[in-house]
Amino acid sequence: MSARRTARVASMVREVVSSAILSELRDPRIRNVTVLGAEVSPDLRLARVRISVMGDEKTAALTMHGLNSAKGYLQSRVGEYIRSRYTPELRFVLDDGVRKSVEAAAIIREALEQDAARHGVESGEDFDAGALDGESRMMEAADE
Repeated sequence: MSARRTARVASMVREVVSSAILSELRDPRIRNVTVLGAEVSPDLRLARVRISVMGDEKTAALTMHGLNSAKGYLQSRVGEYIRSRYTPELRFVLDDGVRKSVEAAAIIREALEQDAARHGVESGEDFDAGALDGESRMMEAADE
């Protein structure tokens, strides 16, 4: 299959699955789910749907169990929409990228607060770590 067709089918799978999860599934285990994307194999027989779940690991495990229970229904919805010879088999993959980026942002924020406290900057003031080591002075000299 061409890469363009594979990408188009992946986009359709993501769209159909996300709208079905949002408006059609009534399983109480499936909550706070974001469909991040889908990857389809070149022969269009397998689709990996990347999802993100807000909450702890127990919530994520329950959500994954609920999605695997609803897999047949979701596959039928995808099959109705795509209309190809084969309906891709859906496999749900938990994507930790969002959670990891939130954790990284918290670590950076904490490091900046510690650096600001070490240099005596109030919490309401803007803190520029580059200004302390002369970076801003070098930037001004380069502009002149």
